Amino acid sequence: MDICKIPENASKCSGSSMECFMVLSTQAQKISIATLCCLFGTLCVFENSLVLYLIFSSPGTRKKPSYIFISSLALADILASIIFVCSFVNFHVFNGTGFSKETFLLQLGGVNTSFSASLSSLLLTALDRYVSISRPSEYKLLMTRKRAWIALGVLWATCAAVASLPLLGWNCCTLDSSCSELFPFVDDNYLSGWVCLTLLLLGCIIYAYAHVLRRARQHVAYMEQHQAQGGKQNSRMRMDVRLAKTLVMVLAVLVLCWSPVLVLMIYSVFSRLSDRLRKVFAFCSTLCLLNSMVNPIIYALRSKELNSSLRRVFSHFRRQLKAPEENPEAESTHRSSVVET
Repeated sequence: MDICKIPENASKCSGSSMECFMVLSTQAQKISIATLCCLFGTLCVFENSLVLYLIFSSPGTRKKPSYIFISSLALADILASIIFVCSFVNFHVFNGTGFSKETFLLQLGGVNTSFSASLSSLLLTALDRYVSISRPSEYKLLMTRKRAWIALGVLWATCAAVASLPLLGWNCCTLDSSCSELFPFVDDNYLSGWVCLTLLLLGCIIYAYAHVLRRARQHVAYMEQHQAQGGKQNSRMRMDVRLAKTLVMVLAVLVLCWSPVLVLMIYSVFSRLSDRLRKVFAFCSTLCLLNSMVNPIIYALRSKELNSSLRRVFSHFRRQLKAPEENPEAESTHRSSVVET
């Protein structure tokens, strides 16, 4: 076990940096964390997998840059849920410390990569909606599938590179610096940089959505003045406005779920955290899973194309279930033939 320089008040530990971060002291707290993680994680994986299936099973959605970015968001949420739940529950509930510093940093890097990619995918989706609403006549030329996939490749590579820095040497053990009070082996300066990057992404998303909402209101006013004209242009504007409102809902859920975690991270950089606050941080971390679980529900309820695809899937499933009941004669004939044989 690696011994690092840890905060003086971190659970009053004597030196084992892993044991200092096991903040759940009662069985009730461990059961609560395990229940929340398993519930949110399972629903998140199921819902986002369904979103990916609906997108890629329909030629009309899998070719659109908007849904390519949404599929990246769903994939990032799936990976984040799986890695987060497995590592978080193993560490806090089962007190698993039988792994090396490199293994822990690898798990942490996977969680950081997935959550950063989720946030960055939301930023690309916001920029895509802004271009679609602000420059509709040039949208297909500016936002092509090739450019969308290139942007996603750069996004995932950048997120993985930033998240792997602690594993590559930017950690408090290698640098002999002060460790974070919230994460084992993580250098305080790295945590500050990651928080600043996250806040920058949130700021860019909010800035993009401010313009999207402004353009959406202008389009709503335009449609109210030209309702008699109708036509394809108004239909496209209604679709853009609806999708813009959907993404604003996603952003609102994102901010509500991530704000407690980011606030505690910022506070830990400038001040000491009590054991009670560190327990609060452990429970607030599950809100990140809640955010990943709620996003697909918003897509299914707000996206007309995904909603239609979901109804088709359910209709097909119901027809398959009703088929044996609606054809009892064929089933009885089959049974009688089997008996005669």
